[in-house]
This record gives sequence, structure tokens and C-alpha cells, in this order.
Amino acid sequence: MTSLNSARNEARANGGKAVHDAHADDVNARLRSEAFQQAFDLGYPPVDTAAVEDATRQLLVAVGEDPLREGLANTPRRVARAYEELLAGYRTDPVALVNDALFNVEQSDMVVVSDIDFYSLCEHHLLPFYGKAHVAYLPAGKVIGLSKIPRIVEMFARRLQLQERLTRQIAGFVDEVLQPEGVAVVLEGVHLCARMRGVENGGTRMTSSTFLGRFESDPAARAEFLTHIRAR
Repeated sequence: MTSLNSARNEARANGGKAVHDAHADDVNARLRSEAFQQAFDLGYPPVDTAAVEDATRQLLVAVGEDPLREGLANTPRRVARAYEELLAGYRTDPVALVNDALFNVEQSDMVVVSDIDFYSLCEHHLLPFYGKAHVAYLPAGKVIGLSKIPRIVEMFARRLQLQERLTRQIAGFVDEVLQPEGVAVVLEGVHLCARMRGVENGGTRMTSSTFLGRFESDPAARAEFLTHIRAR
């Protein structure tokens, strides 16, 4: 992780702050653009919690329950608050997330951040899926603060998702922000819609991947990344 060490050293020399330059300004402008917001499904309005509460009451009645009984009386409010949190990714401010945490580096060593926990909701059944994300990139003069990669994963996981789309969005966002030589993302997911219903196969696990730039064109770079995540 030589690139990250160099970035930290440079940040310390600048009073602990990221290097702010024309690239950072350009990144912020792109993150604020309407085209970017639409491409990455951002900028949604706040959750209508009152409507969610009402819909939850209707659902309870529809399945034969009494929404006024002791155990369910506060369930609509709890569900509304839960969905507000679980779907917060639609409303994340990408500029605040990145927060100018971009660092100049001369090295191009591969940066790998592995075993990132993620939790999301399947858009088909509104049931959870969860697992591990592994993200790598090949710097082209810039690296991003280490804590930002898990936050990027979380931003796209906290919404109604498909695992394949989640994988692509994470890779696309990292590529857009850093404009590196390559980005690789692998997700390993457990889907409760498969474990709790349908085939009810307790051992089912889904793996999805996206490779951009050199990770797509250079088998050696791709193999190095896969070796990193298999060796963990």
C-alpha cells in the first residue's frame, strides 16, 4: 500500500489536509452536476414517513393482522424510520462524502480495500442481501482517503438494489472520482430472498464483478487483484 503511505505523508506535510487542486475542484463540479446525480441515482427527496406508516398499516391489515394490537401499535413508525435509514444512499451528498480527501501520489501501486461489509435491500422482494465487497484501483496520480471506499460502498448499498448494479455503481463512482488507470470491484452476497423462500438453499452465495481500465485489458493486473482477495 505504498501509495496510501505516500499520501498520508504528504497530507501530514500539509497540516493533515488533503492536497486541494484543480482536480479536486473538477471532481466536486462533476459530483454536483445533474448528469452525475441522475447517472448514480442521487438527489432523491426525503422519505415520506407518513406515507410509509400508512402503507405499513394497510399491509398489516392485508395479511390479517391487527395494527392496533400491543406488539404492532408502533410498528408503522418503526418501519418508516428503518426505511429512512436503509434507503439513505439515495440522499447522500457525494461532495460531502469525498470531502476533498484526494491525495497526490507519484506511485502507481495497486490499492486494495477488501472485506468491506455491506447490507442492502433486494428490489424484487424488499428482503435483505448482505456480504463482502472488495475494491481495488490503480492510481493515476491520485488516491482517496482509505475510509472513503467503505463509505462509497455504503452509499450505493443503502437503497433498493440488484447486486450486479451495486457492483457497477461502486466501480463507476471510484472511476469518476479518481480517474485511475483501472478499477476492480468484486461483491460476494448472501440473498435472504433465496434463503428464506423459493429454493430455500442455505448455502447459496452470489459473486459479481466489474473490471474497468487496465483491470479489464490486463490479465496480470486482474490476476494480482484476485490473488489479493483470495489470500485474505
